Amino acid sequence: MSPPRPSGPFRYGDRVQLTGPKGKMHTITLREGGELHTHHGVLRHDRIVGLPDGSVVANSGDHEYLALRPLLRDFVMSMPRGAAIVYPKDAAQILASADIFPGAVVVEAGVGSGALSLWLLRAIGQDGSLTSFERREEFADVAAANVATFLGHAPDNWRIVVGDLAQELPETVASGSVDRIVLDMLAPWECIDAAAEALTPGGVVLCYVATATQLSRVAEYLRATDQFTEPEATETMVRGWHVEGLAVRPDHRMVAHTGFLITARRLAPGAVPPDVRRRALKKPSYSDEDVELWTPGAVGDRQITDKNLRKRVRDAQRAADGARRASGAAPSES
Repeated sequence: MSPPRPSGPFRYGDRVQLTGPKGKMHTITLREGGELHTHHGVLRHDRIVGLPDGSVVANSGDHEYLALRPLLRDFVMSMPRGAAIVYPKDAAQILASADIFPGAVVVEAGVGSGALSLWLLRAIGQDGSLTSFERREEFADVAAANVATFLGHAPDNWRIVVGDLAQELPETVASGSVDRIVLDMLAPWECIDAAAEALTPGGVVLCYVATATQLSRVAEYLRATDQFTEPEATETMVRGWHVEGLAVRPDHRMVAHTGFLITARRLAPGAVPPDVRRRALKKPSYSDEDVELWTPGAVGDRQITDKNLRKRVRDAQRAADGARRASGAAPSES
């Protein structure tokens, strides 16, 4: 089942972003008999249904709202979170750097809150397939609910595997059958060998890491396998600009570091690039002491309490059930 096109007049089941004159925003799912209650008055959902996207609608108190379908970037920034999300600026770079294309066979780990899964699903289209690995079942539940909330259903070409990618990937996909692998985890080097076995020659592995120590560890591990091209590392920073008449200047705040991206391509079996031969003659630029700093414990990991996580799972599943009911699908049984 494919989701409705995010265009045309508003329909029941659509998510709508309502913005008031002071920038106060409400995101709702249109339902028959539904109402938005604020201290400014009541806005019935049926007053929005049938209007074109980008309309202005007033509530019972004559308080006006701009009605727009939320963009994917809007949704991922406000959806319930289990783990930290991949921000839109990095998701865009991931799609470009990993060359995610329609019909691609893609693997990701970990799934986190499902933000990157949504971007990947959109990029691969209905002819592609996405397999997402997540070690924690609670995070997988949040991700599944968030994807179902945005799309209105669970896509047929997506599956979540709860477990460690390094152990589960060989049992899940055939050797050499995966086009792209995206690793967003604390210690992605632990999964590089499994990724090399699963990737087709010329396939791309991309790792999203937060710190420079993680970045260096991944790079050296990729080089040591002799199965990948020389890794390339980047960092994306986005700076907004204030543009009003002749008052044109950069914003005082910007979205700077969120993570590093490091990519490499799978070599054909037995292939040895010329730069590898040259590098073999050089002395490594790191010591045994440096390796100790590369362990997952030294890198560090932010924890979320079980109570907080259970609440986020419930919030995500309620949103998903609401989206399913509004679109006419049966709610989940979980």
